[in-house]
Amino acid sequence: MPTLEQNSSVHSLTFLLSGFPGLEDSHPVISILFCALYLIALMGNITILVVIKVERSLHTPMYFFLSMLAASDLGICATTLPTLLKLFWFNVREIDFDACLIQMFFIHVFSLMESGILLTMAFDRYVAISNPLRYTTVLTDSTIAKIGVGLLLRAVAVIFPGPFLIKRLKFCKANVLSHSYCLHPDIIKLSCSDHRINSIYGLIIILITFGVDSVLILLSYLKILITVLGIASREQQFKALNTCVSHICAVLLVYVPMLGVSIIHRFGKHVPSMVHIIMGYIYLLIPPVLNPVVYCVKTREIRTRILGNLLKL
Repeated sequence: MPTLEQNSSVHSLTFLLSGFPGLEDSHPVISILFCALYLIALMGNITILVVIKVERSLHTPMYFFLSMLAASDLGICATTLPTLLKLFWFNVREIDFDACLIQMFFIHVFSLMESGILLTMAFDRYVAISNPLRYTTVLTDSTIAKIGVGLLLRAVAVIFPGPFLIKRLKFCKANVLSHSYCLHPDIIKLSCSDHRINSIYGLIIILITFGVDSVLILLSYLKILITVLGIASREQQFKALNTCVSHICAVLLVYVPMLGVSIIHRFGKHVPSMVHIIMGYIYLLIPPVLNPVVYCVKTREIRTRILGNLLKL
């Protein structure tokens, strides 16, 4: 088994990925489940992107933001799929230190983008419900493009220092990661030097991104609720709130697993390793898999276009 020698060159370091310890003989069978989940995620998100691109009637702010969400989900899938398949199909556990940092960087960038996109979708629903007459003038195509670029720049800027902070750490003999992909908390806990700065950096990132985003999403929905309660007709109230159901489900699908993984990594030292592993897969796979399902089921326009195209085949 390769080891990490203290004070060795950073470029010669190698980590070992983990699947399900003790179930190595069953990895090919387990991979069938992962392949099915990835296939659903890829097909679902690609379908949403294609439908929104082809159908000009869907060229509205809500669907543009939905296409951004689908693109970030595809990014997460594309980033994690190669190492997962290599591990479960071919038992290739080794991953180069720099390759691990690159994968970590993109996983966290796409995750932060997803959080920012969910915030903009909450703002989109607030404008659509509270001031529908100004909806298209507030959220113009150029404004949406600037928001998308801004979310990308924010994610890259806050994650960019991460790999460099990890490179200053020393690694000794421990080199086995907890997952089949690289995450910041998982890497730094293998360090045999003081990694408090890295831990503080990770906590600050969570607070200023996921923390701020979640608070603003909550405030947006409080204002939406106040606006909806001011509508006289019960039917109009239900119709207004119904437009938010898909987004609320998407928020829960992202934030609940993310919060669970963060808590377990920081405070769950005595939690069984299998819980860490399962929560890690839930964190990365559930949103890309279920977001397209939720939006296809709850959004009549997308569902109608998909069914219409299937009937033509």
